[in-house]
Amino acid sequence: MPERRPYIAGNWKMYKLRGQAREYVQELLPLIDGLDLDVGICAPYTCLDVCMEAAKGSKLRIVAQNMHEEDYGPYTGEISAPMLQEIGVPGVLIGHSERRQFCGETDKALQRKLPSALAAGLEPILAVGELEDERENGETERRLRHQVQEAFEDVQADDVRRVVVAYEPVWAIGTGKVATPDQAQEACGFIRALIRDKYGDLAEHVRIQYGGSVNDENARELLSLPDIDGALVGGASLDPAKFARIVEAAL
Repeated sequence: MPERRPYIAGNWKMYKLRGQAREYVQELLPLIDGLDLDVGICAPYTCLDVCMEAAKGSKLRIVAQNMHEEDYGPYTGEISAPMLQEIGVPGVLIGHSERRQFCGETDKALQRKLPSALAAGLEPILAVGELEDERENGETERRLRHQVQEAFEDVQADDVRRVVVAYEPVWAIGTGKVATPDQAQEACGFIRALIRDKYGDLAEHVRIQYGGSVNDENARELLSLPDIDGALVGGASLDPAKFARIVEAAL
């Protein structure tokens, strides 16, 4: 079985102005210096350039929070994968539940976004996860199956290992609720099995993150699970010291 390199990504959502973003990166870098894993920050569009400048010469990845599925067109207010690639952004978060819930993003749109990101040379983080009523009604696997199979429909085998999947149960995002280790491992193992059904042993190279109220107190236990290769961190990533402790917990 291949060894999957841990990947911790912080999602700032709609927080931080440019000066705050620059100061954050400058404070974070010495806290994670020398740690042998991948670390990323999903920053607002307006902060991408200042974050990349502040992170220059380091291994910190600066990641966009969303992109449109088309390369260009009459889509006012949208940003395309080639636009992100042009400014040097290495990756993009797509399919976050807040995008699905508040912005009407559909599984069909993700089916087009994922290949578009890959074609532009970006490393996509694909977020998937079930609602609370779906969990309570025993529909977690049905929901994950639909999200994963739809998103990977047009992804070629040569590209699959470049995709990162973030399992984020919607009921755990920003609520303080956290999936139990058994729930998290079961869901992430199921996601890997779905990818294995389509791509065989290549699924062992795909990194799967857990997200949903991850913090510096629960991260170590979650990150020790066999099918969890990192974390997508929300609120706890806004403080560089707390985020650095989560990064350290992955080692």
